[in-house]
Amino acid sequence: MAKRIQLVLTKDVSKLGKSGDLVDVAPGYARNYLIPQSFATHVTPGILRQVERRREVERQRQLELKQQAQEQQAALEKVGSLQIAKQVGENEAIFGTVTTQDVVDAIQAATGQEIDRRGITIPDIGKLGTYKADIKLHSEVTAQIDIQVVAS
Repeated sequence: MAKRIQLVLTKDVSKLGKSGDLVDVAPGYARNYLIPQSFATHVTPGILRQVERRREVERQRQLELKQQAQEQQAALEKVGSLQIAKQVGENEAIFGTVTTQDVVDAIQAATGQEIDRRGITIPDIGKLGTYKADIKLHSEVTAQIDIQVVAS
């Protein structure tokens, strides 16, 4: 068995890691592909310190993002429920449907916060009533709000 070589990736490599990651690879893979293509460099004590410094900076950035998401969650839950007005037909059925963009617009009007519509999960809404929507603000922070669909 050949011994493995430890390298630091300088670019993202699929199925191996992201830039700045420490990886153990086979010597031939390192010598013939990663190093000549400038995807990785040999590990030195100075590079290890740089990698640790980058990881600490990234960890701090992630903590700040999580804290901002928790503040947004508190503001959204303080609002309680949002009203969305839609045109109504027979049997309280609405024309069209309530979309995530409608929810984003209602949040923008109520709180002044911008939310990414791709993080919003709403049930299929076809009638007037109250529904719950989940808003993913961060990988670990999710807010839940009530949506009242009313006749316009």
